[in-house]
Amino acid sequence: MQIALLLFDGMTALDAIGPIQVLAGLPGATIRTVASTPGPKRTDAGVALVAEHALADVPRPEIVLVPGGFNMQPVMADTRALEWLRAAHPTTTWTTSVCTGALVLGAAGILRGLRATTHWAVHEALRDLGAEPVAARMVQDGKVVTAAGVSAGIDMALRLAALIKGESAAQIIQLMIEYDPDPPFRAGSPATAPPEVLEGAMRAFARRAEAAA
Repeated sequence: MQIALLLFDGMTALDAIGPIQVLAGLPGATIRTVASTPGPKRTDAGVALVAEHALADVPRPEIVLVPGGFNMQPVMADTRALEWLRAAHPTTTWTTSVCTGALVLGAAGILRGLRATTHWAVHEALRDLGAEPVAARMVQDGKVVTAAGVSAGIDMALRLAALIKGESAAQIIQLMIEYDPDPPFRAGSPATAPPEVLEGAMRAFARRAEAAA
């Protein structure tokens, strides 16, 4: 089972690493890191991930995973990446995204007419790309699965593992990575965060997006 992870400069590290760590636990899984131009891609955490393959090297992956980042405009305008997604999607078993990676799927036309989710700060942008925004941690519409912000990629990958190999296999992976969230604060979503925290997060997101542009 070939899993293609699209890499690009400025992506959020956990968007890629979280779900790939889960999916790599599936029997027979082979991870292929791809990019328009192979080589190291620096994440917004300052560490680099390496794209080992050109897009043309992985034309028919069974699973496509697109991570997000603070500034998605360069990827959304990358004709090579969009053409690869459009060509690969018809033959994938699952086409997936994490966080603002959904905007790239939208730019490729893959989300048109589908229900989808993304990071809360850019939720309504999905509508401009022809999708129906859904406030959920994970949304499956046919073979397209989108996850909300960053850490939701782990939840999405575990659900995907269950769909592929069954709930027992997914639970084994969950236990192996000891994914048993018990966050110290109830500030993980706009619905639970105090108003001043939400305002601070919005300012921080705007600063990071501006710096990444």
